[in-house]
Amino acid sequence: MFINLSNHPFATWSSSQLSAAREYGELQEIAFPNIDPKLSKAIVQKEADACVTMILETYPTENLTVHIMGELTFCYYAVRLLKKAGIRCVASTTERIVEETEDHQKLVRFSFVQFREY
Repeated sequence: MFINLSNHPFATWSSSQLSAAREYGELQEIAFPNIDPKLSKAIVQKEADACVTMILETYPTENLTVHIMGELTFCYYAVRLLKKAGIRCVASTTERIVEETEDHQKLVRFSFVQFREY
């Protein structure tokens, strides 16, 4: 199973990213929590702990992969807890493509390359 824990739902993914995710198994999504930048370290750790506990209690852990991208400190704590539980965690890697328009505006696109394990 492949769980997408990010602010980018499957509906926004390219066909190549979806295909790469399907190689890990059945696709599931969990909305990434809104992490207020004013929260303390302790509260962010509790949020990560609660999220990981929910994952471990809800989904089968054998061959489970969690794609986790979002607020960095939350991801750090959640990845540590998931890995401690034997869960594979991956991040998506992208190529950043920048084009400048005639009126000097920058258009930035991101093209999926691969999943990289934490």
